[in-house]
Amino acid sequence: DTDGVDYSVLYPGVGGLAGEIFGKLEDGDLELACVQAYNDWLIDEWASVSPRFVPQCLVPIWPVERTVAEIKRAVAKGHKGVIYPASPMELRAVPHINEPAYDPLWATCQELGVPLCFHAGGSAKIQMRPGESFTPAVAAAFGGVIRSVSSVAVVANFLLSRVLDRFPKLKVVFAESSLGWGAYEIEYADYQSAADGLPSEGYALKPSELFQRQCYFTCWYDRRSLGVRKYLGSHNILWSSHFPLASSSWPNSRRQAELSFAGVPQEEKRLIQWENAAKLYSLK
Repeated sequence: DTDGVDYSVLYPGVGGLAGEIFGKLEDGDLELACVQAYNDWLIDEWASVSPRFVPQCLVPIWPVERTVAEIKRAVAKGHKGVIYPASPMELRAVPHINEPAYDPLWATCQELGVPLCFHAGGSAKIQMRPGESFTPAVAAAFGGVIRSVSSVAVVANFLLSRVLDRFPKLKVVFAESSLGWGAYEIEYADYQSAADGLPSEGYALKPSELFQRQCYFTCWYDRRSLGVRKYLGSHNILWSSHFPLASSSWPNSRRQAELSFAGVPQEEKRLIQWENAAKLYSLK
């Protein structure tokens, strides 16, 4: 209430930013037990306390039958989103994320109307490690800076892999992404795909059109970066207080939002601050 936040969409910590800690477990029964314990705890200890906490489930990354079964079980209990590692093949010996074996995952999220969320930082192999000479504080700052842009490869993959093309109602959130670099990547994806003749290979939509139809970035500190909303689309941006991370705007989110949205038309401000999220997560 103090911070002016009506609802908070919840992401994991102890299980990894994208549930990758559990996803590394070779024992499938143990992995399932861990994600189910987390999902049930999120409902019992958070969502049951207040509907203002919006739970999102973790799932076993493999086999896909277990993935789908847990999504259905969790959504039936009240979960409103699915968190999945964007590069599960980094975690253990499973197929590449683009393989048809994952089609039941995309289809289930599409059918149930729940967004699929890829959290920046969940793919360690595409992030540069901090230098050994860095103090803990400097290392933490370094990690925070590179984490948001570590989704570059993840976004490119989903713009070009045909997953979005084949599942046109699937909604994908690139969480903790920030905005500025996204406009560059999407513009370049359009340019590069045209230069490489991808329309001739059966791509019906440009990468930017796929993004605007199905994808979302998140913002929290962004001020200058909000200028790219005209390219990303104001319907494709979700605002966050980033609580409880060190870089959160808490307890000054109201003031931070005033600075960030200065000059932004009221209609677009409403979309980014709450209307997009309310629609995406089916909140009244």
